[in-house]
Amino acid sequence: MTELRARRVVGIRGSDGRVHVPPVEYDPVTAAPLTEFVEVGTEGTVVTWTWMATPLEGQPFDRPFGWAMVLLDGADTPMLHAVDVVESAELSTGMRVRIRWAATPGGGIHDIECFEPVTGRAPSAASGAVVDAVSGITTPVRLDVVHSVSPEESRYLRGLAEGRLLAQRCPRCLKVYIPPRGACPVDGVPTVEEVELPDTGTVTTFCIVNVPFLGQRIPPPYVAAYVLLDGADIAFLHLVLGCPADEVRMGMRVRAVWKQRSEWGTTLENIDHFTPSGEPDAAFDTYAGHL
Repeated sequence: MTELRARRVVGIRGSDGRVHVPPVEYDPVTAAPLTEFVEVGTEGTVVTWTWMATPLEGQPFDRPFGWAMVLLDGADTPMLHAVDVVESAELSTGMRVRIRWAATPGGGIHDIECFEPVTGRAPSAASGAVVDAVSGITTPVRLDVVHSVSPEESRYLRGLAEGRLLAQRCPRCLKVYIPPRGACPVDGVPTVEEVELPDTGTVTTFCIVNVPFLGQRIPPPYVAAYVLLDGADIAFLHLVLGCPADEVRMGMRVRAVWKQRSEWGTTLENIDHFTPSGEPDAAFDTYAGHL
């Protein structure tokens, strides 16, 4: 990362003589730590590629581009990066490309803005200045999940849009599940009896969040807790606010604080958080089986 900030690329030599780019910490053959860094070129050859006709959010470009495995001169393993060309016909296995450096280096892989076809224009020069070592980087991670809900989940989510907490009861063991599963995980029988639960419950276990992270909407410290709704046999995770974090405890009685009705959708986020209800703490044996 430090060398990238200085517009240089280094690999590391393994026990078999191969130069790995990006560098690996341990030898892929012997598993021994590696220490011999080797500077490689800023030009290379496309080993294989694919075309990104419709870029996704967060990708290097908002226009079509190529992903390619590029074998830099002096390296023995290729690295993955974007190649900036107008159309896929400009990309081919064996074509020569070179690094286009980012205008403002930061000490990370994004210092390589992309690769571009080799032309007559001279490449950007490396910096001769000594730079401070990069000791850490921040790498945001995002995961989008598309979930197809079951009929039981659909009923539960539509109930939330009406301000209702809908569960289902097993006809055999009589356990009440929220969100409903459609079948009891204990007995394996269908759960068809619908039960509407109140929006009050008990904190079973909890965690005080003290560490800030990207996208955090509440300044720490705050509490994420498992809340066992009255009449339910399974707890779910939600926020507990409305009191200092160090006052939250197991057995604390809480009630839901709903968002404005105009903000409701088919999601548990309709409940903004839970807050202490002021009732006496629940006895341990009332929730001991739900920890």
